[in-house]
Amino acid sequence: QVQVVESGGGLVQAGGSLRLSCAASGRTFTDAAMGWFRQTPGKDRDFVAAISWSSWSGDTTLYKDSVKGRFTISRDNAKNTVYLQMNGLKPEDTAVYYCAVGVTIATLQSGYWGQGTQVTVSS
Repeated sequence: QVQVVESGGGLVQAGGSLRLSCAASGRTFTDAAMGWFRQTPGKDRDFVAAISWSSWSGDTTLYKDSVKGRFTISRDNAKNTVYLQMNGLKPEDTAVYYCAVGVTIATLQSGYWGQGTQVTVSS
C-alpha cells in the first residue's frame, strides 16, 4: 500500500517562503511522477507543480503559470521525497496543498494522495 505524507505548511506573511515536503512509501518509485495540487473551499483541486522521472529520460518538471519563477519543485530520490519551495508567497496562494504520486504527470490525479497541508498567506 502506497502512503503519501505531506508536511511543511503553515502561516506566513505575503512575500515570505515555505517549503513543503511529500514523502512516499510502500513501493519502489523508479519511473514515476509526484506533484502538488491545491484547493480552496468551494473550488476544485488545482494543479500547482509536478516532477516526473524515468531511467531513460531524466527529470521533467511542470508548473502552473501563476507560480512560475516563485515555486520550485525538486526531489530526493534516496528518500522518495519531493519538495515544493515556495518563495514570494501571495495571499492567493492560500490553500490546502495536496501531494499526489502516480505513473506520469498526466495521470497524477488518478494516483495516490496525501491528506494535505494548510498554507495560509497573510496580507
